[in-house]
Amino acid sequence: MIATLKGFAQQLVPVNGIKINAVTGGSGPSILLLHGWPETWWEWHHVMPQLAAHFSVVAIDLRGAGFSDCPLGGYDKATMARDAHEVMAALGHQRYAVCGHDIGGMVALPLAAVYREAVTHLAVLDVPLPGWSGWEATIATLWHFGFHMSRDLPERLIHGREYDYVSSFMAERFYDHSSFDPADVEIYAKAMALPGRTRGGMEWYRTPAADHAAALEYKKQPLEIPVLALGGDHRFGPHMVPMVEEFASNVTGGSIARCSHYVADERPDAVAAALIEFIGAH
Repeated sequence: MIATLKGFAQQLVPVNGIKINAVTGGSGPSILLLHGWPETWWEWHHVMPQLAAHFSVVAIDLRGAGFSDCPLGGYDKATMARDAHEVMAALGHQRYAVCGHDIGGMVALPLAAVYREAVTHLAVLDVPLPGWSGWEATIATLWHFGFHMSRDLPERLIHGREYDYVSSFMAERFYDHSSFDPADVEIYAKAMALPGRTRGGMEWYRTPAADHAAALEYKKQPLEIPVLALGGDHRFGPHMVPMVEEFASNVTGGSIARCSHYVADERPDAVAAALIEFIGAH
């Protein structure tokens, strides 16, 4: 059940009143990786060895996922960003780049906006961001936002059917199904079946008003650090750069070809190469 990656160590780091699972390896400038739903740090397992040749890599389980704690509250993205920042500080990384996908991207934005003295580079992968001018119209078209926001119902319906839900959800968001590994789905499903973790993942979707209001404030002081905005060409890729330009003045990126939502699973080599080039160029 416990997913391990050669060359990387796992530890529970006490931060912000909870414990966060952190997976670390490599050497050099620091980069933090934040996963999306319904995944864990394992989302990055194809990317991490490539990054570790250039960077000190830290991948965490967000609160409510994997082996991190799943408290009753604190799922607004600013609080989750504080979790992540305190992990990096506890591990001795005073300055670091951050890359977030999906919900992890929603956490990465406040991390960069609030902890400006620490974050050197920001990468956001395939996600509609709270605060974006198209946020409300976009999430209205995504059925799972409304379902996951519902109190108690998703937990009751998913219980005991974690593999069925995760596999169907992810398959719907893959372009190249030859890269859709059932063994990875098994890891995510078993993690979701741990006590409280289905609820934890649903709580990420239950704070949209607070996240949107906070992000509107971030826009008043645009980020000046280099920002990479990437997405699958069959998902949010075409929208990523103009969306992120609402929050930052130095944005590059675009679409990853022949790819949908789960960019690190479908096209890990392209994601790793883009991050290495992006951070190296700035």
